[in-house]
Amino acid sequence: MDEDTLQGRLAFLKAAEALKDTLRSGHTSQGRPESTAEHSWRLCLLALAFEDRLPGIDMLRLLKLCIVHDLGEAIHGDIPAVEQVDKAAKQEQEREDMRRLTAPLDPALRGQVLGLWEEYEAGATPEAALAKALDKLETLLQHNQGRNPPGFDYAFNLDYGRRYTAAHPLTAALRDMLDRDTRDRAAGK
Repeated sequence: MDEDTLQGRLAFLKAAEALKDTLRSGHTSQGRPESTAEHSWRLCLLALAFEDRLPGIDMLRLLKLCIVHDLGEAIHGDIPAVEQVDKAAKQEQEREDMRRLTAPLDPALRGQVLGLWEEYEAGATPEAALAKALDKLETLLQHNQGRNPPGFDYAFNLDYGRRYTAAHPLTAALRDMLDRDTRDRAAGK
């Protein structure tokens, strides 16, 4: 591998580091805002934890999708779901951010990363649909586990991402459990 390719990959990794400081609306169990990098890490761990319940799923592909799904947020940050009014504009901004973020990469790797992101966005493959469902579940899990600020809107969580989580028996079962936890949190239990 030539030095330009190596430098391009390092430049990409340096830019992606911004996800460590890109904050989300969820809070950790200690009460600080979680980062997009932390969310993506636990999303991958969530997929790994249930690998044995996902027959026929290409696990490597699923993990790759989980890793790249929020990469674009390194540039313009995260927009909490409750604030997303124009989803098409958000998607186009993230697509442009992904192009910008991956610009230093060699064409083969750039194509792979962008292709994975587009696959996730489309949600048309079994792995992409599952990645979307797990993404929603990880968010619910964090909202239920986190020390959230007063007035946190738990009711929003009860509908959040339901169309994705209902598509697979495992994610539907996990969703039922997390919805019970959400109702308990909303009731102050």
